This record gives sequence, structure tokens and C-alpha cells, in this order.
Amino acid sequence: MLFVKKIILILLSIPDKIYNFFTLKNKKVSYATYPIILGKVYISGFGIIKFGEGVKINSSLSSNPIGGDTRTILSVDKGAILEIGNHTGFSNIAISCKERVTIGNNVKIGGGVKIYDSDFHSLNFEQRKNRATDLPLKKSVILKDGCFIGAHSIILKGVTIGKESIIGAGSVVAKSVPDGEIWGGNPAKMIRKIN
Repeated sequence: MLFVKKIILILLSIPDKIYNFFTLKNKKVSYATYPIILGKVYISGFGIIKFGEGVKINSSLSSNPIGGDTRTILSVDKGAILEIGNHTGFSNIAISCKERVTIGNNVKIGGGVKIYDSDFHSLNFEQRKNRATDLPLKKSVILKDGCFIGAHSIILKGVTIGKESIIGAGSVVAKSVPDGEIWGGNPAKMIRKIN
């Protein structure tokens, strides 16, 4: 009976695998090895996307049923670069990359995390009133090797998360986190150093 269930699951996943293959091909995503994708990943924009080896993407309710978002969305504007390192995994996240987002090796990103490298709109009211002058500030985001971002956190523009650091679930990270520290809250603050 278990064998039959496995066969059914494989057959049900074939449409997703075909969709993902053509999505990655159409968006000219480069990869060291083809990523493991559970569900359908959504990619918009015409920027550069690079995956390392062994990247794992959960992009469906059944692949990570913790609640909230049910799909991974990668939005990379023309001229922007999204790089994801080796053996990095994430579940149902959203990345908006207007300049550069760099995610290192062995990074874990929990369900529903948002990563933004811009403000989306000008911070000046007069500029926001006119579409031509409503230009956002953009600053690169870097997640260094081995860091872990807890579910439903938000990483804002210009932030670097240090090597092997941990961001507690539900945090809003507006400033950079040094290597080897645990941060949490809104706005995120240091909780303690990792031993």
C-alpha cells in the first residue's frame, strides 16, 4: 500500500515539475545543480537569478503547512541580481530584489519570510505623488553562510545577517546583525551571542 501511495504522489507532482522546469528556463535561471522544488515556484521580472548546488525550495501548502503564505515568490527586476548559495533551503518565502540579494551557503529560511532590498516607494511625500519621481531607495541584502531566519520574519533593505546568526520567528530586521548572534523582535534586537 505504501508503494502505491508513493507512485500516486510522484504522478501528482509531474505537472509541478514541468511548470518549474519551463519557468526556470524562461527566466534564464542558472544553477550548479537543478534545485529540488516542492510545489510551483513563481518568478517575475527579468533580473539575474543564480542557484548553487542542492538548493531546496518549498512552494506549496503541503510542502510546509505552518500557515500563512503558500507559495515561494522570487521577484527580480531587470538589472538586479539574486544569488542563492549551496545547500540553502526555504519555504514559501517572498524575495523582492530591485538591486541585489545574496544568500550564502547552508542558509535556512523559514516559512513566510519576506526579504526586500528597497522601500518600494520614495520616502518623500512630494515625490510619491508623481509616478515619475516616486523612486525607492535600494540597498543590497546579504544573508551570510549558515544563518537561520525564523518563520514570518521580514528582512529590510541594506541588512546583512551575520554568519551562523539566528533571527527569531516574526522579527522585523532593519539593521545588520553581526556573526554568531541571536536577534528577535520588532524592531529586531540582540538577544544573546551564540556559544
